[in-house]
Amino acid sequence: MKFSTRLNSFKTKPELFFKNEEEINTVSLIKRMAEVEGLTHVELNYPEHFQKNTISEINEALEKYKLDVSGIALRFNEIYNDGEFTNPNETIRNKAITTTKEAIETCEELGGSTTTIWLANDGFDYSFQIDYEVAWDKTVSALREIGEQYPEMNISFEYKPYQPRSFALVGDIGSALLLLDDVNLPNFGVTLDFCHMLMKKENPAYSLALAAKKNRLMGFHLNDGYKDNDDGLMLGSVHLLQTIEFIYYAIKYEYDALIYFDTFPIREDPVKECEKNIKTYKKIENIIHAYGLENIKSLILSKDATETQEFLYSILS
Repeated sequence: MKFSTRLNSFKTKPELFFKNEEEINTVSLIKRMAEVEGLTHVELNYPEHFQKNTISEINEALEKYKLDVSGIALRFNEIYNDGEFTNPNETIRNKAITTTKEAIETCEELGGSTTTIWLANDGFDYSFQIDYEVAWDKTVSALREIGEQYPEMNISFEYKPYQPRSFALVGDIGSALLLLDDVNLPNFGVTLDFCHMLMKKENPAYSLALAAKKNRLMGFHLNDGYKDNDDGLMLGSVHLLQTIEFIYYAIKYEYDALIYFDTFPIREDPVKECEKNIKTYKKIENIIHAYGLENIKSLILSKDATETQEFLYSILS
């Protein structure tokens, strides 16, 4: 299995690993990540993680610590407060498109397979603030331009219902899949973030099933939270049964791509925290296989909530 996690999480509790703040950069964070038992890949943010280290230096570190790059995630800075692909300033909008293309090229150079696009500022806060159809068409047009230029690279769209905008332009599984249908390119998919789905009051397994049905399932960002905020807590720490259901459907649809933990350890040792996420995922997979896929299928067909509760009891006993 391929496991990756958030590089910035390893800035937590720097006193356990770094002598001083000046030591912290992409290469030194990769070195710290390499301490995680079971971690196989690193995902980097563009352009954030390429400010202090060159691609060559990052490649050397990856080879030294026996980790691979899974992909690149876009992180747009403060000049995009009015939007990325929907920005009314064409110069800024074009810069967002160019930055995305640079990220894809960087991903390819590092041997990654997927570039993930999260448009933090494409949305609105007030009524009458944007023309929804124009904003939608500008997003489709930007994504199509990018996808057509890099047909061999996977490009995944990560949706989030809100934060930092009150409303994201594309904030749920339905609008994300509609967007990809409008883009209509085979190298596009969707990345499902567990917390983002909870924030939208989606049932994560249902969203996974819809993405798989449309053949658009490209990535997971796994974590947990209390629904209203992007908490980034450890896998299964709040919504255990929904996490089990999500992983069951991942097995059902034969998902074999990267498992990425988008968690935010603040008071925890990030190495131990990541190891717990990996162990939890493997433990849940083992539980599902031990109980039996056919037995879970029968459980679903029964539509009997008491039988589902019995399944939960069997796990806890």
